[in-house]
Amino acid sequence: MTRDLILGTAGHIDHGKTSLVKALTGVDCDRLPEEKKRGITIDIGFASLDLGEYRLGLVDVPGHERFIKNMLAGASGVDIALLVIAADDSVMPQTREHLEILQLLGLKHGLIAITKADLIDETMRELVEMEVRELVQGTFLEDSPLVHTSAPTGQGIEELKSEIATLCKSVEEKTAQEWFRLAIDRSFIVQGQGTVVTGSVIGGTLNVGDELEWLPRMETVRVRSLHNHDQPQEAVHRGQRAAINLAGIRHEDVYRGQEIARTGYLKPSRALTIRLHCLKSTRKPLKHRLPVRFHVGTAESMCTLSLLDCDVIKPGEWALAQVFLEEPVTAVWGQPFVIRSSSATHTLGGGQVLQPTAKKVRRRHFEMLERIETLWSGSAEERALTVAWFSGFSGFTHADLVRGANIEPDRVSSLVEKLKEEGQLQELVLGGSRRLLMHHEMQKELESRLVKGLTQLHDQHPLMSGHDRQKVQSLLDYVGEDALISGLVDRLLDSGEVIANGRRIALASFKPKLSNNQRRLKQKIIDAYKAAEFQPPEPSSFANQAGGNRDNLQNLFEVCFAEGELVRISDDVVLHEDAEAEMRARVLERLSQSEGLTVAEIRDLLGTTRKNAVPFCEYLDSVGVTRREGDLRVASESPTTSEDA
Repeated sequence: MTRDLILGTAGHIDHGKTSLVKALTGVDCDRLPEEKKRGITIDIGFASLDLGEYRLGLVDVPGHERFIKNMLAGASGVDIALLVIAADDSVMPQTREHLEILQLLGLKHGLIAITKADLIDETMRELVEMEVRELVQGTFLEDSPLVHTSAPTGQGIEELKSEIATLCKSVEEKTAQEWFRLAIDRSFIVQGQGTVVTGSVIGGTLNVGDELEWLPRMETVRVRSLHNHDQPQEAVHRGQRAAINLAGIRHEDVYRGQEIARTGYLKPSRALTIRLHCLKSTRKPLKHRLPVRFHVGTAESMCTLSLLDCDVIKPGEWALAQVFLEEPVTAVWGQPFVIRSSSATHTLGGGQVLQPTAKKVRRRHFEMLERIETLWSGSAEERALTVAWFSGFSGFTHADLVRGANIEPDRVSSLVEKLKEEGQLQELVLGGSRRLLMHHEMQKELESRLVKGLTQLHDQHPLMSGHDRQKVQSLLDYVGEDALISGLVDRLLDSGEVIANGRRIALASFKPKLSNNQRRLKQKIIDAYKAAEFQPPEPSSFANQAGGNRDNLQNLFEVCFAEGELVRISDDVVLHEDAEAEMRARVLERLSQSEGLTVAEIRDLLGTTRKNAVPFCEYLDSVGVTRREGDLRVASESPTTSEDA
């Protein structure tokens, strides 16, 4: 079975990269009129090379220093690098810069082609070879094959093909499941078909008819047709160049740096946490708050550099940092990036993305920095837990672990179950089929805040045995997920740390702190309402007996309401629980014998006054015992209990 890989060229301007690609493939990658006119490569070009067991997509990049950003876009997704150096020029500035970029992008496989070999003698050949070997010492190309070639004469072309085929065998084949992802490097219109985007498939497989997410626009798009090197395909996969005809999008809305990926996989962000290396060749340190150009995938964005554990990064050193971008980009854990000067004149450094979607981290916050370090040095389980911790109270999804912790999609479910069994992750029920995954420390923190808030309410109202559940939950309204807070309260109820009576909740350890006088007055109030039945006294009538302290009196009534011995009918009307139950029973019994009751009839039925009858009727409506139809009250179909009320 033929294996697909991507090979990218690199090297100084006019060192013969495009001519070499043409000699290898027969394809002239200079497609733009300006490229033909000026004789230089301006944008990236594409060709294919069939080596039997291997089929390579070739990406030819410009060598001029002004077009480094195009070179960086072309290098995205490359498996093998071909460093091209002209024999008559030897090592030049962009030779060095391109090699540095390839190194920063984490390339592991490559080879070297010395072009224009027919223009030098044997002595010069040995000198050039020595300079090249010195250049690549300590890089991924240190022990790579070196082939002398000449595009016009064909010298070394077959040998170069053979070396490429041999090198392909050493490229590790991805065996784990991947989700589809492609960074767009070009787009155009095909008459009668619409917009086509191209790029190197970074991971996964894509089929005709699939739906994808178009980022950073976060829109869903459908694949109308697929091509690989001008041949129609039903599917494309990792290692292939792909041309994708997308339905329903306008060509003018597409630009280099956008991505298309499996829905829910990637998230655009203007803030990333990174592991940053300052190149030795810069000779100047990278400073905190330095404006730089950030290159990741095929995207480029201006950004501000925020160093987290130092004030400067000296040449040759590493540090933790964050970048705050002018335009959102999409990335995943471990993805390489490059930073260049704001003037785009030279490369400053690069490294790997640690948090593709990040919140601002306070500088020198050592707990945070230790957790961020774990994202690079930790195991898969430790990385997953770190992503969960940084997700905070919002919780996380399986896609967050694939994107942010480099967990293979086919392994993420089993890993989450393992961490749940160990108690390190918690799954909260949010109602219905909704579930929320959260780090156990975040869950404990929220529960602690709920308990603390309930404790403060008990301290403020020591006579009340319980508080309205909604009021307690509103103490954490800044979390922004009502169902989450409700789920946490349910967990506390299940654990017995909190108890409930109807809609009121309290700490299981709390007991109302009534004095002997208050207990006596409470009992007197309850007895008075029980004796009064449907002619209840006004709550304010007990003010003198409460020592004139209205707050104490109100708290006593709240205790009675919370404990269910009294029922609040309205602000000024209260009934004993037995009277409230009797009122329901009498009204329902009479309604079973008639088509409806007026307020006056209910007044007479209960032997009360009109002043009380109106709030009684409104109360019965509110709790679902009755329903108003014109001037009549009729029986409701689903009355609630007094506890529910």
